[in-house]
Amino acid sequence: QVQLVESGGGLVQPGGSLRLSCTASGLTFDDYSMGWFRQAPGKRREAVSCISLSGRSTAYADSVKGRFTIARDNANNTLYLQMNDLKPDDTGMYFCARDRKFRRVGVRRCSFESVYWGQGTQVTVSS
Repeated sequence: QVQLVESGGGLVQPGGSLRLSCTASGLTFDDYSMGWFRQAPGKRREAVSCISLSGRSTAYADSVKGRFTIARDNANNTLYLQMNDLKPDDTGMYFCARDRKFRRVGVRRCSFESVYWGQGTQVTVSS
């Protein structure tokens, strides 16, 4: 019954921007740390950014620091990822995910347990 639905992906040129959204249903949204993960062809899924239950704490992969911003709107059960100055290496399928209920320690290292994934949204950065 839990649903995580990502949107906002697409084709963009290097240096461009996209804003991804993830709308959650079937759960008490602010009971969960949330995150964005991505997977490029031939590579393992990697953590991009994570955010605490309240949104007060965030973490980012080194490769996206200064370019991406994660945010959440608990009143509307929505998670966002603002992506600026996109690079070809950012290409991949982006997934929204929740951590184990009430778990907080996974945010700092952006490492989740009992992850529940959305269906993903494709981001392609190419000239």
